[in-house]
Amino acid sequence: METLTPKEIVRQLDKYIVGQEAAKKAVAIALRNRYRRRMLPPELARDILPKNILMIGPTGVGKTEIARRVAQLIGAPFVKVEATRFTEVGYVGRDVESIIHELVDVSVGMVYEERLREVQPKAESLANERLVNYIYQQLIAAPKRARAKGRLRSQLLPLELLEDPDLVKSDKARMRAVRKRVADLVKTRALDDHIIEIEVGDYDRYNLEFGPGVSVDELRESFADFIEQYEDYSRRRRARRVSVREARRILTREEASKLINVEEVIEEGLRRAEELGVVFIDEIDKIAGPEVEVGPDVSGEGVQRDLLPIVEGCTVLTRYGPVRTDHILFIAAGAFYDRRPSDLIPELQGRFPLRVELHPLGEEDFRRILVEPENSLVKQYQALLATEGVELEFTEDAIAELARTAARLNERYENIGARRLYTVMEAVLEEISFSAPERRGERVLIDAEYVRSRLAGLLANEDLSRYIL
Repeated sequence: METLTPKEIVRQLDKYIVGQEAAKKAVAIALRNRYRRRMLPPELARDILPKNILMIGPTGVGKTEIARRVAQLIGAPFVKVEATRFTEVGYVGRDVESIIHELVDVSVGMVYEERLREVQPKAESLANERLVNYIYQQLIAAPKRARAKGRLRSQLLPLELLEDPDLVKSDKARMRAVRKRVADLVKTRALDDHIIEIEVGDYDRYNLEFGPGVSVDELRESFADFIEQYEDYSRRRRARRVSVREARRILTREEASKLINVEEVIEEGLRRAEELGVVFIDEIDKIAGPEVEVGPDVSGEGVQRDLLPIVEGCTVLTRYGPVRTDHILFIAAGAFYDRRPSDLIPELQGRFPLRVELHPLGEEDFRRILVEPENSLVKQYQALLATEGVELEFTEDAIAELARTAARLNERYENIGARRLYTVMEAVLEEISFSAPERRGERVLIDAEYVRSRLAGLLANEDLSRYIL
């Protein structure tokens, strides 16, 4: 975060998201304030709460993408939930705590994967040693089984290792030579396609489940069982026949797990969830408005009141331990077509003091979206077809025609924002994508005339059920 100034955060977001400067700045400032708070004395820092953000704008303009990208940028745990998910039949008030449960799961998983990468070289070295042992032991057994059957047969290793059936009965020097030969073959991955039998742990690291209404005592007991099971998992093993390549992956994972302190992983995961977590609540406008008195669904106002403690700051008991939500950054979003932010209950409005509006996207925005972002649709399709040996090239007038058509379709039918570009791109490239395996080595030029020819039926046809998302 030292180098991620607000300007730098916006610059990084510009690589993937076109326009929407107000939303980018608001999120950049919120992230920088987190860094500033960590520089303060603890007694002062605990009272500085994040300024949650309410994004207002139509669908497909980049609300979710902004939140997701900033979380990736700082390596923060991120979850997205739909507010309407809590208005379904069977909902009970504490179900909103599942948001924090998901966030903590993501956070602990992130830390675990980081630790795995840190110990990967050592873990792979240890895994290779175990592979050599497995192969060498099975190499010893193979000639014995073969002699018992009167013939030499092995699908395990190259025949050069088994030229002398009595090799393993020779002196220790020759046995060391065989073992070294096996180690060399494992190191150069010459045996990756051969099958061996290994023993693996039969334990799921995160197989600990309980409902949101668990008591503190039940939590402690479940967590203690979880740690005990983790420490004991290596004793529960089963045999598997896999390729050497797959065995290396499995054994590397096992060795890495042994090198990782699971309690430190959980502790760091909880800390990150509390200090860096980002929760994106979409479609919050769908739960705004007056309370519904009839019908099977839970009222939107009821869900708002249940969300209040989470957003305001409370302690949630998760499978890994209690988590405070005071410093989690909440970003809510909604189109607010037929409702207003003021339709939310006042208490919840106060928990989202920052409001930014995202403008609808037009033809020029679509043109930029097609080519400017690092993950633009044009680059994606070029990369996809390049795997088939097809070189795809778009002219400037083709890009302009794609943008114009997307804008027209949004005006004529439901406005789904930038997602409309998926519709037109798929329609234009459908035939090329279908025949690409037979067109290896070709260079395909997409110009405005080609775009118009492929989209003529789409624009003329009033029944767009096949294309409209």
